[in-house]
Amino acid sequence: MDRLNVIGNISRDLTRYPDHRGGPRLGGAALFVSLAATEAGRRATPVCVLGNDLAHLPEAPGLDMLDWSAWLPVDGASTTFDLEYDLQGELVALRPDYGVAEALTEHALGHVNTHPRATFHVCCRRPLDVEAVLGRLVGIAARFSADFFLPSAEEMIRAASPWLPAATTLFVNAAEYRLLDQAIDCGTLPEVVVTDGPRAAVVHAFGRQVACVVPPRQAAHEVSGAGDTLAGTYLAHRSRGATIAQALAEATAAAARYIAAPSLPIPAPRRG
Repeated sequence: MDRLNVIGNISRDLTRYPDHRGGPRLGGAALFVSLAATEAGRRATPVCVLGNDLAHLPEAPGLDMLDWSAWLPVDGASTTFDLEYDLQGELVALRPDYGVAEALTEHALGHVNTHPRATFHVCCRRPLDVEAVLGRLVGIAARFSADFFLPSAEEMIRAASPWLPAATTLFVNAAEYRLLDQAIDCGTLPEVVVTDGPRAAVVHAFGRQVACVVPPRQAAHEVSGAGDTLAGTYLAHRSRGATIAQALAEATAAAARYIAAPSLPIPAPRRG
């Protein structure tokens, strides 16, 4: 089984909820997709850039299970996100500072050029230049999947649309799926996983629903990163030969466990 190369951000996050849940934590789609895939049995590496404040992550307990061979240290501050949610887990405000992630596109393109036969997952989020990255992947006929993030989804889906039919799998939530359907004929897409919070998750293959799973009910401690956990788990199980329905069941269960667990704290650098 080949390694999954996950192009995206790793960040310092602050999540806020009206009932005082949340707080400072590690975040970033590249981290959570990679962790979920690894825990589901597929080796994964975050293709990311880290500032001085997070450069110790590859050696941090609990994170050293990842393949960290594709990260790049950059002098400066790492990406930060201030995320405000309502009681239903819907994102209502986002305050980003991308920091060193402005260097992600160049780093990702260099990694793709060095590993043209690898398998990639692209977290289509600002500040990544998705046109450049997806265009390069399609140009070399690389195998890739992708996901989006609602605050930037309209812009990113529009930019990515010429290359999306070449993706093996796309991950969107219900609102993003409506944007996707406006930008492209979803009947041309091989596999689209659509989540909808606590409601049924479905998979469409060339426009036809082929699987449907209602997630297990869990009291939510933290929802930020749940979709990334689902994506990484799904990709790992599909790569190991699971059917679409089996992979979706495993992925929704993993996401349910994730939202019920404590947040991933920001580890302190080791002394000495």
